[in-house]
This record gives sequence, structure tokens and C-alpha cells, in this order.
Amino acid sequence: MLSSKVRTYAFVIALCICSLANAQLSENARISLITCTPGNEVYTRYGHTAIRVCDTTAQLDIVLNYGMFDFNTDNFYWKFLLGETWYELGISSTPQFEYEYSQYQRCAYEQELNLTLDQKQSLWQALSTNYQPENRKYLYNFVFNNCATQPYKLIKDAIGDSIHSDYIGYKGQTYRTFLRHYTGAHRWINAGINLLFGPEADRPMTNEQRLFLPEELMHYMAQATLPDGTPLVANDNGKVFIIPPTPWYATWEFGLVLYFLCILAISIYDRKRNKWSWGVEVVVAIPYVLLIAVVAFLTIFSSHPLIGFGWRLLIIPFTHLCARLIYIFR
Repeated sequence: MLSSKVRTYAFVIALCICSLANAQLSENARISLITCTPGNEVYTRYGHTAIRVCDTTAQLDIVLNYGMFDFNTDNFYWKFLLGETWYELGISSTPQFEYEYSQYQRCAYEQELNLTLDQKQSLWQALSTNYQPENRKYLYNFVFNNCATQPYKLIKDAIGDSIHSDYIGYKGQTYRTFLRHYTGAHRWINAGINLLFGPEADRPMTNEQRLFLPEELMHYMAQATLPDGTPLVANDNGKVFIIPPTPWYATWEFGLVLYFLCILAISIYDRKRNKWSWGVEVVVAIPYVLLIAVVAFLTIFSSHPLIGFGWRLLIIPFTHLCARLIYIFR
């Protein structure tokens, strides 16, 4: 019953968007950046960004976001790894948007933008144009073209490519360290980040490169100013959300230590009985070879620029060899 109402609501809003595409916003119009806190699911661990357009004169109060996708798409995860996933601009009423996030106990923080009426109109026109059926979908890229980068580009274009921010964040952070921070206790995701990402993921990021993460965009906008020195954010509730630190048992380093101790124990056992356990090498070698094959395939065919061969792929055989030395040099 609820899903039927939601679809009907979305359809009505879509009709409004199409009909108001060329309409003028009133002096009462407000446009805000919405930042949603991370959720428990893997694809929600990095938070979310959306844009709210509220014009009481036009009886318009909607949220537009670039994070809509369909899990039922054939080979969704495989296409995601290859960089061939299409996302689209979606809309909902503000109450509906708030209700959906409250159901998952996720908070949404609003930053009203200090824009002139002309700038608001320009941003509204860009959003309306992007929502047209022929423009609605875009080729998603996790770090360069996502739910946070799209709104930032539109806001920047509406202002005239002249946003300055004093936000520094954490100096020296890389894509790898940022993403590991957000994945938290998802140890398999952390392992994937370490094994699939190549050297490009270890280069220090610029301020703007960090804006693919919603929280970073929120902080950046909070300290942003217009060319005349006016703060870009007119009203900021001042709240921030904190990602809990990754538990020690879910870290990449702990996994390596545990692996080393397991192989070391087997080596000590082999040394006592003076016999090599070849089955262990086979059990380790098969998934490792498959991993190398997957990384090689993705390096060649994936459009994700961060995927590639990195030195971390050598840690597994090196750790294995070190643990086996006690038997080799018995």
C-alpha cells in the first residue's frame, strides 16, 4: 500500500517538475544542500547528498538526488566493478524523503545556500533540465561522478565557478585511507579496497577531490564563501556526524597478523613431523591466483581509475613465505 502511494506521489512530482521547468522561482524560494548520515548497509556507508528546493509561493517542496539505481539490473555488481553502472536523478517530496531516512534511523542535515534569485533560478533550471527523461541517467563513477559531485558541480556552475573554501580537512589523506575510514567494520570491503586499488588510490587528494564524500562536501560548503566574501551557507544547523573508528579486529593489519600466525602454526607442526603440508599451499594458491586474475581483468577493462595492481597484492605471498621460513631453514 505504501509503495503504491510513493509511486503515485513520485509521478505527480515528476509532472510538476516537467511543467515547472521553465517557471520562475519566487523571492521566497530556498535551495539547500542535504547531507544524510551513513547507514548500516555497505552502499550507504558513505552517506548521501541531495538538494532541497522549497518555494512556498509555488507550493513546491521537493528533494532531488543523484543516487537512484536499480539492484535488479542484470549483473549489477559486475557492472559496478567495471564502471558501467547507470544512476539517475530522482525526486521525492521533502516529508517523504525525511520519512524514508527516519525509518533507517539516519539523520539528514540541511545547509541553506545563500544564493541570489538569479543563481537559484539557474540552479533550478539545471535540475529541471537534468530531470528530463533524456537527461535523467548518468554513468556513475564512485569517486568522480556520484551523488555528491553532481550537486557540487551544479551549485558551482550556478554561482559562476567561483566557490572558495578554507576547509582543509585531514592533510595527506588518500582515496584509500578515506574509504577505509568510512567502511568501518566491513572487513571484506576493507580487504577489497586494499587489494583492488592500485597506486592511484595512494596519492594525496586535493580539497575538491575529497568532495565525492558527502560529509566532506558538507564541511567544505560550511566554510565556503562567494566572490564578495559572503558565506555560501546562509543557515547551518552546525551538526556533524562522526564515523566510529574501525574495530581493531576488522582491520587489514589484524587480518595479516592472524594469517601469519595460522601459517606459522602449520609450519611448526610440519617441522615437528618433518613433513610439508602441500595442501596448505594449494588452498592458499588457488584463491590468490583467482584474485590476481580478477585484478588483472579489472585493470584492463574497468573504467574505475583507482583499480590496479598495488604492492599490497605482494603482502600475502610475502607473509606466507615468512611464516614458512621456520620449516625451510629447520
